[in-house]
Amino acid sequence: MRNPLGTHVQVGPGLVAGALARARELGCETLQVFLGNPRGWALAEGRPAEDEAFAAACRESGMRVFVHAPYLVNLGSPTPATYANSVAMVAHQMRRAARIGAEGVVVHTGSYVAPAAGEGEAAARHAAALRQVREGLLPVLAEADAAHGDGDGPLLLLEPTAGQGRSLCAGVPDLAEYLAALDDHPRAAVCLDTCHVFAAGAPLDEPGGTAATLAELEAVAGAGRLRLVHANDSKDPRGSMKDRHEKLGRGHIGEDCFAELLAHPTTAGVPLILETPGSREPEDPDLVLLRRLRDAATTSS
Repeated sequence: MRNPLGTHVQVGPGLVAGALARARELGCETLQVFLGNPRGWALAEGRPAEDEAFAAACRESGMRVFVHAPYLVNLGSPTPATYANSVAMVAHQMRRAARIGAEGVVVHTGSYVAPAAGEGEAAARHAAALRQVREGLLPVLAEADAAHGDGDGPLLLLEPTAGQGRSLCAGVPDLAEYLAALDDHPRAAVCLDTCHVFAAGAPLDEPGGTAATLAELEAVAGAGRLRLVHANDSKDPRGSMKDRHEKLGRGHIGEDCFAELLAHPTTAGVPLILETPGSREPEDPDLVLLRRLRDAATTSS
């Protein structure tokens, strides 16, 4: 399939009875879930039998699955407890993702939370935060390699932020330094959030701007590194550094961006997950819109 389409769904009564049932009701071909409280540090163990049943049902139906790590994760934090909790959480999410058959775990790239000081101090804090990213994530990636081997098991999907609050990786250009800190590990891939990169300055609202952004992504990160797209419009203008999602075509990005995205060779085979207001409600227009744009792109190719 050119681009499986879906949305983030709530687990509710369980992965099978809640998340998978709702995704099927909506006609999704892919889904994303939180495996626990998205705003807490508790390491939700889940129920092995349910995890196995969910993985089997998704394999059978061809449903592609992704996990989003909790929002509190910040591998660049100068607070020791936050950093330690972040590393432990990402490692745990990767293990759970493997159990439920997920293709990857989405992790926000974080911030270095520098104090209001001179640029020299901020640069030093930035460099220290990238060293933390390296020291925390390379063992997690190595553990996944040891457990699953090359090409198997979940990927770590790095999601650049909107640029707010001393971001370590805001927008496409910053991915080069972030991936270099991880030795361009093959299990480190990219989740591109259209609202985030637009807020960080990408010209998704201009004709050809989406194609240019995707070309830059491939040049910076390498071919095949893009493995997931969060399809979101933006309530705020380009460069706002505000992460406020809007329904597709109703924000400052506009519908043309998503048509261009679905027709671009860089996104071939890459799933699109909605995180727009109301996207997990029946009859939501965003999934219908993406299907129409995908059909148009497929017909014209």
